[in-house]
Parts: sequence; structure tokens; C-alpha cells
Amino acid sequence: MRFPRFLLVFPILGGLSAILFAAPAPAGQAPAILPRAFAGWQMQGIAQKSTNTATADPTNAPVLNEYRFSDFESATYTRDDGRTLKIRAARFTDASGAFGAYTFYLQPQMNKEQVGDQGASLGDRVLFYRGHVLIDAQFSKETPMSGAELRELAGTLPRPGGSAGNLPSFIQFLPRRQYIANTQKYVMGPAALASLELPVSVDQVDFGASSELTLAHYQTPSGEATLVLIYYPTPQLAAEHLRRIEGSHGVADPGHSGVSTINGSGTFFDKRTGPIVAVASGGISDSDAKTLLGMVNYEASVTWNTPTSDTQVRDLYMLILNIVILCAILAGLAIVAGVAFGGFRILMKRLYPERIFDRPEQMEFISLHLTETAVKGASTARGDVAPNRPPNPS
Repeated sequence: MRFPRFLLVFPILGGLSAILFAAPAPAGQAPAILPRAFAGWQMQGIAQKSTNTATADPTNAPVLNEYRFSDFESATYTRDDGRTLKIRAARFTDASGAFGAYTFYLQPQMNKEQVGDQGASLGDRVLFYRGHVLIDAQFSKETPMSGAELRELAGTLPRPGGSAGNLPSFIQFLPRRQYIANTQKYVMGPAALASLELPVSVDQVDFGASSELTLAHYQTPSGEATLVLIYYPTPQLAAEHLRRIEGSHGVADPGHSGVSTINGSGTFFDKRTGPIVAVASGGISDSDAKTLLGMVNYEASVTWNTPTSDTQVRDLYMLILNIVILCAILAGLAIVAGVAFGGFRILMKRLYPERIFDRPEQMEFISLHLTETAVKGASTARGDVAPNRPPNPS
């Protein structure tokens, strides 16, 4: 009757072994961008997918590459009331790329929408980004519920992990006062910069020095101004490039790192604050230009999750991280295996005492009699006479 109880142990151990030592499932591809259904909308057929930037936007493919384009999906959705919705979704390697692409397609005449991280609309078209995904939605007929429906869609989109979800930190130094809505642009390469009319050229910005650029338009009392912020990895690089910019514009004192004026049409002012070069231009007065630049003041902040483009640093980080993870897995397996073996031994001893473990016929006990030897040695030291030795007659 006790034999069946013994058999119950093996299914338990087998299940534990399967959990511990089963090979992990192979890593799959990136998750799909668009869901099959959301907020009453149903996808028709299957989504069209591509990793080619020309499929996403044939005209601006170089710009999307600068923003580190990853892949693209497009699909058509329908509702029971007959309306249709066409969605084009572009995924980038990080949120900075999605934000840059969003500002590239953003138009000043669009209306702000509370969708995703940032959104805007123009008629039946809604543009927004969420994490590292940019969405361009085109309704056949817009309704008051369209915004709520797209907010539900935004909640289903995949999100980037770690520092990939962070936006560039230097864009926070653009002033909010007098800002003209929907005029901010974030530039990561020469193709996007060439599409804009700016007072600085691609050579002056020098993207080869790992620079980034953002700009916005402002309405001052004397007219509309353009403010450009160029971020460099170090203040030394920023000072060097400021001298180049001032020299190319014919500034009388190129070595001056504060606010400078130049000759020519309109007004051109610049200054450096930390690793940022700020340039103000446009048909505005000198005082308004100086006031606008005065609102740009860099404040250093230390963060632990700032993304880096150095592949060697990234590879070293991944190596150390993988070593730590491997050590943790091995330690966990060792602990679980020890507990499992100890539990199995205790269970067998309770179910079958002295039949599997600690059987008397297989046990050997070696005794050194250390206590007896120590007692005899102590007795001899006190002058005790051994019972088998005759006393000394003297």
C-alpha cells in the first residue's frame, strides 16, 4: 500500500526539472505595431509591413534614416457604421527618432490634440507619436469620438525599454514664452536640416561632431524670430563651433562667446551656454533678440540613463549585464537544486525510514575515542598509578 505513495514523488520532481531546465523559447521578432482591433475598429485583412524607408515615405526616406527608422506598418480599419480609417505607423529605435519625425511632419496650421505623447490634427488627419512609434491616421469621416478612439489605440502601441524612451534633454531649454505653436523642429542630420530655412548651414552645425539641433519660432514685439539651439557633446566643442559660425557670418570679434551682432539683412545674434550654441535671427530689434537669447540658460544635470551612441560602451555594458544575469541564474539554480535534493531526501526518509537512505547495514561509524585518551592523559599528568604497573619500592 505504501508503494504507490513512492511513485507520486517522481511526477513532482519531473515537473520541477522541466521548469528549471527547459530551454527558453527563442527570441522572436519585434512585436507588431498595430493591433487587430481597438475601440470598435476592425482591421481589414492583414497589415502591410516593411523595413524599407522608401515604403514609408519615398520622398523623405533619407530624413527617416537620420531619425533611425526601424520598420513600418499600414492597415485599413472599418466600423459597423461604414466609416474607414487608414493608419500608417513608423517605428524608430528610440523616442528621439519618433519625436524628430513628428516635428518634421508637423505643420503650423494644425490643431493640438491630446493623443499619445504629442498630437496634432488637420481636418480628418491626425498625427501623433507614442514612445518610439509615429502614427498618421486618416479618417473617412471625423466624429467627436475620434480623439478618444485614437487614445485607446495609443495605449495598445508597443513601448521602448530603458533609456530608449527618453527625449533629448537639451530641448527643454527652448523658451515657452512667446512660442508660436507647432513650430518646433528637432534635427538629427543634414537631410532634415536642408529642408529648413535656417541662418546656419550643415557645415557650420557639423553633425559629424555628434551634434543635435532644435529650433522654434517666436512672436516678439518687433516681429517673428527664429531661435536655434545646437547641442554638442562638450562645452569645448560648442565654443569651437561658435567661433566657426561667427567667422562665417563676418563677426568682428569671432572669439567672443557672448551675444554678438553681425552686418547684413535682418538681425543675427548668438551666444554659448554650456554645450549649447544659441542663435536668434529674423526681422526683430536688437533688444528683442537679446531678450530671447537671455531666456536660454543651460543648467547641467547628472543622469544615469542618458543614451549613448558609442558602440564600444554599449557592448561593454551588455557584456557586464549578461555576466551578472548568468551568475544570478546559476546561483538560483544551485539554491533550488539544493532545496529540491534536501526535500527529496527528507521525504524519502519519512516515507521509507532506513530503506533508501541511512540503512544500518550500509552505515559505518568510525570513532577516534578522543575523550577516553584525553582522560587517561590527564590522569597520568596528576601522578595517578596505572593499575597494571607495580608501585616503585623506593
